[in-house]
Amino acid sequence: MKKSTLLLPIAFVAVIAVLSSVFIVDERQKALVLQFGRVIDVKEDPGLAFKIPLIQEVVRYDDRILSRDIDPLEVTPLDDRRLVVDAFARYRIADVRQFRQAVGVGGTRSAEDRLDRVIRAATREVLGSVSSNDILSSDRFALMLRIRNSAISEASNLGLEIIDVRLKRTDLPEQNLDATFSRMRAEREREAADEIARGEEAAQRVRAQADRTVVELVSDANRQSEIVRGEADAERNNIFAEAYGADQEFFEFYRSLSAYSRALQGRNSTMVLSPDSEFFNYLRQAERP
Repeated sequence: MKKSTLLLPIAFVAVIAVLSSVFIVDERQKALVLQFGRVIDVKEDPGLAFKIPLIQEVVRYDDRILSRDIDPLEVTPLDDRRLVVDAFARYRIADVRQFRQAVGVGGTRSAEDRLDRVIRAATREVLGSVSSNDILSSDRFALMLRIRNSAISEASNLGLEIIDVRLKRTDLPEQNLDATFSRMRAEREREAADEIARGEEAAQRVRAQADRTVVELVSDANRQSEIVRGEADAERNNIFAEAYGADQEFFEFYRSLSAYSRALQGRNSTMVLSPDSEFFNYLRQAERP
């Protein structure tokens, strides 16, 4: 009985000691085994690992690719046109031993603050060596690659590997927006005025050409109509001449009837003529028995 009573605490302590000496390394993590703050071992492979209870401790770090948004910073390109740049970086912890030595107990938060300073310095250096048009152009991949390459060496001293650096937004400072918008508006208004002037000039040319064409067409139509009218009059005169030559009396009678028809129109036509006028020759003949 006394043996059993003694063995139970010993077994319990042994189980606790075994459990305390075993730890699991996740496939998404890397682990450091520390003894009194000094790195004893690095566990990068997932699975079970062991440590000395109470004396050693385990610190885990994320082994995945991490993202870090950089606070917007103001840069001054070669043309002194200030810009506000918003960027982000993708990185991973490549060397956990060096990472622990560089950041100490501050961990990931301290590393990210130092990474921010590295990225900001590289961004100012690279973007300060080009013009604002190069920064604002759609092809900025080369600039982002230069920023990444410039920050790699500094980041490696922290045990970090920079995977990529991207420029999300590139804007003008707030105090420069109104002046820039006013200048852009003035340029667009000038371009619009030039387009309107060119349009009015083209319209005047088209209108003048149309007026000239109308005059030419009307003149040609009048000329053609006069020719046709002249030919018709000539044909009519020929017909009258032939008719006059065939029967002079009938021709005179026909011309008189035509004159009566044109002169005496309606029911209340009035004419003031001498009674012995030749105009009434055929009328007087009609009154005779």
